[in-house]
Amino acid sequence: MGPTRVRDLAAATAVAAVIGYLLVISLYRWFPPITAWSGISLLAVAVAIAVWGQFVRRRIADGKVGVGAGRLHPLAVARSVLIAKASAWVGALVLGWWTGVLGYLLPRRDTVRVAGEDTGGAVVAAVCALVLVAAGLWLQYCCKSPDDQNDTADPLPGAAD
Repeated sequence: MGPTRVRDLAAATAVAAVIGYLLVISLYRWFPPITAWSGISLLAVAVAIAVWGQFVRRRIADGKVGVGAGRLHPLAVARSVLIAKASAWVGALVLGWWTGVLGYLLPRRDTVRVAGEDTGGAVVAAVCALVLVAAGLWLQYCCKSPDDQNDTADPLPGAAD
């Protein structure tokens, strides 16, 4: 399992945006109002992930990873990497969805009253999803060991292919 690549996240965002736009074309009339609160939960998760990332980074830098009192268990770091990758991917897909919604709303905001009212909430949700992607990538970066200089290096040099 290698590091999450930004280009993969960007591709997933683009695909989700196209699918989201196509869905919104036919389903928008049944949408509930999109308010600023629509994406705030993503921001709360992103903040929690970023704070945890800073904690993990500090523990790794201080050499306080291991089994014992006052130390961060290595499995907690491994689980954090999993959470980081999942957060980045979910954030990318949700960003794509909200980008598709915005692609539908922005051209119609002057002619359709509801589209104009929903645009602000969709922008907030898209920005919160982008923050979640950044927080996931940050946590993944924070989980690297200090001697982990090259992310693309073979973890088992000399292993049979």
